[in-house]
Formats: sequence, structure tokens, C-alpha cells
Amino acid sequence: MTQTKNAKVRNLIIAAMLTALGILIPAIMPAKIIIGPASFTLASHVPVMAAMFFSPVMTAFVAIGTTLGFMISTPVPTIWLRALMHLFVMTAGAYFLKKHPEIVHQKVKIQIFNLVLGIFHAGLEALIVYVFYAFGFATMDQAALLNLLLLIGFGGLVHSMIDFNLSLGLCNVLSKAFNIEIFERAKTFLSKDKIKVKTN
Repeated sequence: MTQTKNAKVRNLIIAAMLTALGILIPAIMPAKIIIGPASFTLASHVPVMAAMFFSPVMTAFVAIGTTLGFMISTPVPTIWLRALMHLFVMTAGAYFLKKHPEIVHQKVKIQIFNLVLGIFHAGLEALIVYVFYAFGFATMDQAALLNLLLLIGFGGLVHSMIDFNLSLGLCNVLSKAFNIEIFERAKTFLSKDKIKVKTN
């Protein structure tokens, strides 16, 4: 088996493990808050966010798997739709990291990325909930809906940023022992920067 095939098999196994975690966490995590159609489960984003440091394809695969996890564990359609939004936001984030892997070692830039990702993440989830109610799939008075959207928006932003930092820390530690694509590519960028500094 060639090195490329070995890498593909390894990534497939990692994707399966992250997907399994994505299904398991919403089901067993005790740190969970459910307020009507809003749900906040600590570390529920960690599997899909960890996949971002491997590849966009893996991220998309895990996002679909974690959506199935919420469908199994939480019988609330709006939560399923919010989970499905990870497919678009996290995959886009994974593409950005693939193009700019060096930011994983730049504390300020990675947190700016985290903030922007969180804004789009929470914003898209709030939007999908608004559309769900606006098209009459369920009913809620305007004041309650506004409060719900604010909860999903601001609560989702904080939740997203916490889980991203958990994922970043986890992958940073694991990268010391295993090859994780973004961290490996970041080393290459850092090496090039050092060479430029020396030549200048």
C-alpha cells in the first residue's frame, strides 16, 4: 500500500471516529442547555471543528454525520437544521485554513478567524431558524421569536468560539504525535519565513 493510500485510509478512519464522536456527544454530554428550539451542548462542535484542521472533505463528511447525531438525540427540527448549517460554515472555514495554515501559530489572527467563523456560524443558524418560523413550519409570537434569535445569535457565537478553541488546543496537542495537515503545512510556512528573514 502506497503512502498516499495509507494517508487516505488514515483520514477515513479519523473521519469515522470524529463522526462517531459527533453523534455521541449530543446524546451523552451532561453540559447541555435546551430552551425550546435552541440548544447549546458543550463540545458539540469539537468533532466537526477538529476536522477543519485535516481537510474540507473530512469537514463536510463529519458535518453530515454530526447532523445525523442531533437528529437521533434531539427531536427538534430547528436544531437539525442548525446542525446542517455546519456543512457550509465549517467547510468554508476548512478551505480558508487550507489556504492560510500559518495562522494556527499566530495567536491574534487565529482568534480573529475564530470570531469571524463564529459570527457566520451563529448568524446562519439564527437565519435558518427565522426562515423556519417565517415560512410557517411552526408558530411563535414576534417578541418570543426575536428573543430566540438573539439567544441563538449571541449564545451561538460564544458557544462556537469556545468549541473552536477546544478543537484548536486538541489538534495542537495531537499534532505533536500525529500528522495533521494544517499543522504540517503551517510548519512549512514558518520554515519559509525563517529562510526569508535569514536571506534579508
